[in-house]
Amino acid sequence: MCRFESERTRYQERACVSTFPETNEIDCSESMNLKELGKTGVLLPEVGLGTWQYHGGVEPIRKAIVLGSSLVDTAESYCTEEIVGEAVKELRNRVFIATKVSPRHFRRSDVLMAADRSLERLRTDYIDLYQLHSPNCTVPIEETMGAMEELVDKGKIRFIGVSNFSVSELQKAQKALSKYGLVSNQVRYSLVDRSVEVGLLRYCAKNKITVIAYSPLAHGINHIEGKDPRAILSRVAALAGKTEAQVALNWCISRENVIAIPKASSVEHVVQNCDASGWRLSSEQIRLLEEGVRFRRRGRAEAALRRAARAILRRLDRNQ
Repeated sequence: MCRFESERTRYQERACVSTFPETNEIDCSESMNLKELGKTGVLLPEVGLGTWQYHGGVEPIRKAIVLGSSLVDTAESYCTEEIVGEAVKELRNRVFIATKVSPRHFRRSDVLMAADRSLERLRTDYIDLYQLHSPNCTVPIEETMGAMEELVDKGKIRFIGVSNFSVSELQKAQKALSKYGLVSNQVRYSLVDRSVEVGLLRYCAKNKITVIAYSPLAHGINHIEGKDPRAILSRVAALAGKTEAQVALNWCISRENVIAIPKASSVEHVVQNCDASGWRLSSEQIRLLEEGVRFRRRGRAEAALRRAARAILRRLDRNQ
């Protein structure tokens, strides 16, 4: 596990394996593969914990940390920052907290205030990864990124990331940063939704931007099974000696710079997700999955239309 110790101006990371005094449980992170976050030198577990529509209380989050899944992702719009803060209050220096600012708060003063509110809800004095939740073309990206860099300078956030950004939007965001690099892009990615493979995955790998995959099990393993008429996922799970969910997650994190953040609202589910790391599907098993499971991959034209529609909605919302 990576243990993170906070200082106001600089941060240092040191790896450790330890016993949690309040639970007397041993950190089992030796079985969790780690990947570098961008070009930061910080190693993160390749399976973290997402908290969108999370209803599990503190125990699943704490169990994830014990098992080495120390990346916990939330957002101001999820209404889960408070429960994350409660869960990690005794374990803060062993947890990498990622949260997001909503597009409606992309003006400089709004970014700064939103970060302070998130810090209060999370019961911490710094956020490890602060992300723009999705693009907002009604606010100059230079203004938003300037505010993000202010937060780094003040020691309130460590790293800057984005979510749901296309290649062109990533390029604009990178250009708008003058002092710090963009370390991550959080996007939807699973066996049945592989749209990011149309350029974005390759671009992020080339530029050392970590891809954080949300909904890596789509809308649930049943949704993936519905796209699998020949039960390939079940066959590969039997060959690998793993569950179908673990196979689907392992397929996702088999990509070089991809980290997955599946949701898990029970301790049992957390344990299963953590066991998706520490091993790899064979190339033949990956081929079977990619050829046998039906998926969607939006082309550039469809993606452009979706961005245009999103921009119109942003402008309408701004004018109301």
